[in-house]
Amino acid sequence: MTESTPVTILGLGAMGAGLAAALLEAGHPVTVWNRTPEKADDLVARGAVRAATVADAVVASPLVIACLLDYSVMNTLLDPVSDTLSGRDLVNLTNGTPEHARTAAAWAEGHGIRYVDGGIMATPPLIGGPDAFILYSGSQAAFDPHQATLEHLGATRYLGDDPGLAPLYDLALLTAMYGMAAGVRHAQAMISEDRAAEFSSAYLTPWLQAMAGPIAAGAAADEEGSPLGMQAVGLANIAEGARGQGVPMALFAHLLTPMRDIVAAGHDDLLPPLIKEIANA
Repeated sequence: MTESTPVTILGLGAMGAGLAAALLEAGHPVTVWNRTPEKADDLVARGAVRAATVADAVVASPLVIACLLDYSVMNTLLDPVSDTLSGRDLVNLTNGTPEHARTAAAWAEGHGIRYVDGGIMATPPLIGGPDAFILYSGSQAAFDPHQATLEHLGATRYLGDDPGLAPLYDLALLTAMYGMAAGVRHAQAMISEDRAAEFSSAYLTPWLQAMAGPIAAGAAADEEGSPLGMQAVGLANIAEGARGQGVPMALFAHLLTPMRDIVAAGHDDLLPPLIKEIANA
């Protein structure tokens, strides 16, 4: 496929619209469809073609990218046009589970559709920029000819022919993000409002950036570098200090796993009753 491969985008939520905009910017002919047609107005003004039906959208391009609410919506939209999709390549960037992806891939194979599943590791404003990357897995025969096109959306990471790998990695990475976000909320809740902005920009962001590598490598839980006994004392002080600052107990949830690890390792004698209560919740 050439750099000007026509592409169809199904779904124009914030992410789908971002995908379409990035492809238009890169010079691709782009056809778009959305259940609410008005969502395509801005893209049409920039050169996209608005399809009246899903079938019209599918027939317009050899590469169809779906970015929808969930797999159920995708199934509802694509099953009636499976004959039209036959012989085309479908890249599904809808968030779901590995089993969703494998089921979708089996459906696609049964209809002569080459299928690639994907996980977008970026927010909509980052699409097409240097910080965006997208995970792909499934048919390599479909991925390879379109890789240059897909690179316009974000760096491509092909994980293998098992279509469930991209959603698996996607969900695992999102889990880490939500855990970090919970910790950030807890940290910010401990700081007074008048100091919050400076705390976040001057201290919290650099600290998290510095710790990202060691945490991902498991060093934060390494018994030699950070013994559980020492962590027990630190967590106890975090909990007591946060309670003293009036932090709601609901924000302590992200500490449950390390607290339970400490209890299981036999260091519960270092934990005050408040921590034991949280760890046993």
